Amino acid sequence: MSDIIQLLPDSVANQIAAGEVVQRPASAVKELLENAIDAGANKIQLILKDAGKALIQVIDNGCGMSVTDARMCFERHATSKVRKAEDLFAIRTMGFRGEAMASIAAISQIEMKTRRHEDELGTMVEIEGSEVTNQEPVATPVGTSISVKNLFYNTPARRNFLKSTSAEMRHVLEEFQRISLANPAIAFSLHHDGVEIHRLPASGMKQRIVHLFGNNYNQRLIPVEEETSIINIKGFIGKPEFAKKTRGEQFFFVNNRYIKDAYLNHAVSKSYEDLLPDDHYPMYVLFIEIDPAKIDVNVHPTKTEIKYLDEKSIYAILHSAVKRSIGRFNISPTIDFDQETGFSGMITHKAPEEIVPPSISFNPDFNPFAADKPTREPATAATFPTTFPRSGSGGGGASRDASAAIVPNTKGWGALYEVANHSDTAQQAAIELPGQLPDDSLVPVQKQLMQLHNRYIISQIKSGLMLIDQQAAHERILYERFSRHLDDRKGASQQSLFPQTVTLSPNDFELAKSLLEDIKSLGFEVREFGKNTLIIEGIPVDLGNNNGNETQLFEHLIEGFKNSQQELKLSKRDALARSMARNSAIKSGAVLGQQEMNTLIEQLFACQTPNFSISGKPVIQTIGLTELDKKFDK
Repeated sequence: MSDIIQLLPDSVANQIAAGEVVQRPASAVKELLENAIDAGANKIQLILKDAGKALIQVIDNGCGMSVTDARMCFERHATSKVRKAEDLFAIRTMGFRGEAMASIAAISQIEMKTRRHEDELGTMVEIEGSEVTNQEPVATPVGTSISVKNLFYNTPARRNFLKSTSAEMRHVLEEFQRISLANPAIAFSLHHDGVEIHRLPASGMKQRIVHLFGNNYNQRLIPVEEETSIINIKGFIGKPEFAKKTRGEQFFFVNNRYIKDAYLNHAVSKSYEDLLPDDHYPMYVLFIEIDPAKIDVNVHPTKTEIKYLDEKSIYAILHSAVKRSIGRFNISPTIDFDQETGFSGMITHKAPEEIVPPSISFNPDFNPFAADKPTREPATAATFPTTFPRSGSGGGGASRDASAAIVPNTKGWGALYEVANHSDTAQQAAIELPGQLPDDSLVPVQKQLMQLHNRYIISQIKSGLMLIDQQAAHERILYERFSRHLDDRKGASQQSLFPQTVTLSPNDFELAKSLLEDIKSLGFEVREFGKNTLIIEGIPVDLGNNNGNETQLFEHLIEGFKNSQQELKLSKRDALARSMARNSAIKSGAVLGQQEMNTLIEQLFACQTPNFSISGKPVIQTIGLTELDKKFDK
C-alpha cells in the first residue's frame, strides 16, 4: 500500500487559512487596518466599493517596506513582529501570526504600493490568487497603499455566502468603529462608493466617541479611571437613563486590542444593579492595561478572546471602578460624603465664630379665634357649615366678587368634630354622599369589565373568571396587523403636521436603509435626507396618538429590530413586526375605559393566536368557579 499523507501545496494551504482569517470583507478590513497601525501610521484612509466585495483600499503614512519586505509579506508565517517563542508572551502589536496577507492574497487580486522614508522610489507588487504577476519600482508617497479587488473571486462558493451590500457594510462599520475607538490619536477616514461615511481627526477618547456615535453622546458619558498594581482601567460608561435593549455599544479593549468577554461584561452589568431593567444594557468603552506576560491572546483565530492569569482580581477591580464612577457622578447615592458633590452647595466658607444660629420670635398670647379679629361680613356671607355639602348641590349662585370677599365666621368650628362622638350609624348618615348605590346594585353586570392595577382586564365567563394581560394582548393584535401590512404592502399612513428628522449612527443608518421598503409597508413615510439622516413625513394610522414623537418611535423601532434579530435570530420582516408591536402597544399602567377594554378583547379573539404573546408567554388565564370555591373552603 502506497503512502497517503502528502504536504499541501501553498495555494491550497493559503485558501484553508483564509477560511479562518478572512470570512467576509470586514475580516480583510480588520487585518489591513491593524497592519497600518503596527506600521506606525498616524493617518489611515479606508476606501470601499460594494461594501468591500469589489474593492478594499487602505492607505497609510506608516514606515513603508523595502523591496524584499514587500514581496516577503505575502508569504505564510512571514512577520516582523515575532522572532522567537518567548515573544508570544510579550505581544504589543495587533498582528503576530504572519497569516493575514497570505490568506487575503490567496482569494483576491492585490495591488500594493509602498515606500520607506529613506527610499527615493517605492515598490509595486501585483498578486492574483497567491501568484505574483508583477513587481516593479514606482513613484509613490511614503507609507503603504494596498488595494484588495474582487474578494473570493476564485472561491465562488464562499462569495455566494456573503450577505447583501448593506449587511456586509454594517460588519465593516463595526470593525472600523472598534479599531478607531482603540486608537483615538490616529486620524481615520472612511469612504464607501464615493460617499464619505466618517472623517475622524486625531483627538481624545471622549471626542472620538462623540465623532463616531453622534453629538448627543457628549452628555451621556461618565469617565472611569482606576490604577492598581494588577491592571489600569480608563474609559467611559453611559448614564443609566440612556441604556438600550441591545449590546451594540459595549467595547472592551485589553492593551488596545478589542476583545469579547462575557465574564468582564458581567462585572460592568452588575455595577448597574437596581438602576436598569433586566432587558436593558449600558453603553461602555473601557480600556484595560495589563502586563502582556499575564495574558494569552493566541487562543482564537480572530484574536478576540484572551486568557488571564488572575481573572477574579480583574473582575473585582473592574466592578469596583465602575460602581464608584456611577456613585461619584450622582447617578446613584453614595455613603461617603467626601465623594458626594451634591452637598457642595450647602457648605459655607465663613469662620465658625461668624455663624449666628437662627432665632424665632412668637406671641404666646396670640389667638386666631379671638372675637376682636377684624372681619368683613357682607349680607351674603355664609358661616362655615357643620356638615359637608352634597356634591353637585347648587353652591355657585353667589357672584365671583361676593365669594371673594367672604371671610367665614369661625364661631361653632368645634361642631365639626361632634360627629366623632356619635354612633357609627350616625357618622355614616352625617357623611352620606348623594347618589350612593343601594346594596343590591353592587353586583357587577355580566358584561361589565374591570381593570386590575391598570395591568390586567377581568371579565366574567360562564365557568368562572378570565384575566387578560392588556400589554401582551395589544402586542399580539398589533403584531398580526403589522405582519399583514408587510405581506400585502398596504399599510395606511397618516401625514405628520410637521415632518421630523432623525439622525442615526452610521451602523443604524445602513440598517434603516436596508429596511426602508418594509418600513414604508408598515405605513411610515420616510426618505433619506443627507448624511446619516432620515426625514419622517408620516406614520402608520395605528400610531396616530404618537404624532409629534416620530423621532423617538423610529429610533425605538430600529433598536427593537436589532434586539429581535440578535436574541431570536428571526427573519427580517418578523423582527420588524415584533419591534413595531412592542414599541406601539399600550403599556402596563395605562388606564382603559369600558369601550377600550371591550374593543381590545374583541380584537384579541379575532387574532390567529390569541392565547400567546409574541414572546410565547400566555396572554389569557382563567380561574374556574371550582378553584374559587376551594379557596373559600366551600
